[in-house]
Amino acid sequence: MPQVTAQGKTFSCPVGANLRQVLLENQVDLYNGQARLINCHGIGTCGTCAVAIMGDVSEVNRRDRMRRSLPPHDSQRDLRLACQTKVLGDITVTKFDGFWGQGTTPEWSE
Repeated sequence: MPQVTAQGKTFSCPVGANLRQVLLENQVDLYNGQARLINCHGIGTCGTCAVAIMGDVSEVNRRDRMRRSLPPHDSQRDLRLACQTKVLGDITVTKFDGFWGQGTTPEWSE
């Protein structure tokens, strides 16, 4: 089972698990500020679950790519939407500041 490291915690999940669900199930603060209340609940339309990931995850899908191509996100930045990402191997996750996690200062990392 893959190991996920995020916000000072390490936990395992099944191969192919949805990253958003895994993080929330393990009490990781995935959303910044009011995004905890105002988010799309995993359908990939809001972009507030954007994170940086090091490790083996699924390829970027169309919904992820399209949402991160719109402001305030920058498509050139190496972020992913947790709700659209499947965990395939061991990963480390970092969340940045800003309502959508689009900032440059880490809110938390491993």
